[in-house]
Amino acid sequence: MIFKCRNCGGNVVYSPEKHGMYCPFCQSEGSQERQEARTGSLTVCPNCGGEVPVEVHTSATQCPYCDSFLIFNERVEGEYTPKMMIPFQLGKETCKQSLREKFGKFRFAPADFLSEVRLNSMQGIYVPYWFYDYETGCYFQGEGATVRIWRSGNTEYTETQYYAISRSMDITFQKIPVDASEQMPDDVMDLIAPFDYGQMIDFSPEYLSGFYGEKYNMGSGAVENRANAIMKTDALKLLRDSYGGYRSVKTLQQDVTVRGCKAVYGLLPVWKYIYRYKEKEYPFYVNGQTGKIVGTVPISSAKVWGYTATLWACLTAISALVNVLLGLL
Repeated sequence: MIFKCRNCGGNVVYSPEKHGMYCPFCQSEGSQERQEARTGSLTVCPNCGGEVPVEVHTSATQCPYCDSFLIFNERVEGEYTPKMMIPFQLGKETCKQSLREKFGKFRFAPADFLSEVRLNSMQGIYVPYWFYDYETGCYFQGEGATVRIWRSGNTEYTETQYYAISRSMDITFQKIPVDASEQMPDDVMDLIAPFDYGQMIDFSPEYLSGFYGEKYNMGSGAVENRANAIMKTDALKLLRDSYGGYRSVKTLQQDVTVRGCKAVYGLLPVWKYIYRYKEKEYPFYVNGQTGKIVGTVPISSAKVWGYTATLWACLTAISALVNVLLGLL
């Protein structure tokens, strides 16, 4: 499918700044009309008929010939229909400015690292996620110790008391996120969190127009172990927080029992910028809702050597000046 402007026929896209559909050609808002492809082939652009490269999990992309943003029905409908999503809240220009503010003072970054041409390659991507809800029963049994120390005259006394600790808690977890994309590194997707789920809405394909997207690469069962590990870590922390105040605690028994689990498929917004330097890729990821940035800046060896040479020349000049002044005394 493609969204076209009923006024001028241009490709209407979703604007994070305007929080709605926008035609960049005639500047009209809310003028979109959904049009379906004239052919069943995913690789043919419905706007210009050009051959579009499509990866196996691609759900939304841009035509390399006419720049129209295309959405593939087969990958956003049926079993691949997302139940919910957070639309992009930050546009490309805002993210470019954020990258410049964060990394602009890095002295040894390559000269074109934050150039307009490079940053224009940044892509907004809707990343597939599974969100897990858990109903759990959590139990802890242990022994806590308190220690009291006091002095009387020249004698120091220590009193240790032991207490039986027992906790039983019913804990509900909601929307534990786990990305379902093979192309997105799991550790980076964990770092780019958290998202504000208060802005979660029902899925609508209009929000994909203007961005790239993936359908889920892995089913909910294939990545549930990651959500389960996050849930257990948080559950045990909540148990520990409930029995504070002891000098030490000995665990005798603890258990987290899952009484119910539900997984829901949704999409979250991420901007991705890949900087290529000396045959190596340096990826940067920006949370499309909060602006949080994850990435490592490359170091230009030429700048390092140039700075070292300049510093050495300055030190040499200062040393020569000192010697001249000492010779005049």
